[in-house]
Amino acid sequence: MEGGDDGAIERVVDSKDLQQQSKAFDKLTDRVEDRQLDSTRVQEAMASITESAEADWKATKMREKELAAVKIRAADVDIIANELELDPKVAERTLREHKGDAVAAIRHLLR
Repeated sequence: MEGGDDGAIERVVDSKDLQQQSKAFDKLTDRVEDRQLDSTRVQEAMASITESAEADWKATKMREKELAAVKIRAADVDIIANELELDPKVAERTLREHKGDAVAAIRHLLR
């Protein structure tokens, strides 16, 4: 009878080991699944950031085209740059932003 009891004890021990191993394996796979979900979220966030950056870049390009289309007089740029002691590029940009209106550009620069 002792031989039969040893087999039953072994099965109980084996089943406990299997349960522990199963729980450990479940925890391991849960972590892997969580990481996969996190990486999916990261990829979605990166795609959103990329789309946003592209939209900003396109808007900036459109704004630059609009400003380049504004007609300004070189004499106005020179007057603003000399009188306000500014870089001519700053004077030109400000003048373009104010649609060539020298008075509005000067008022803006003096604020």
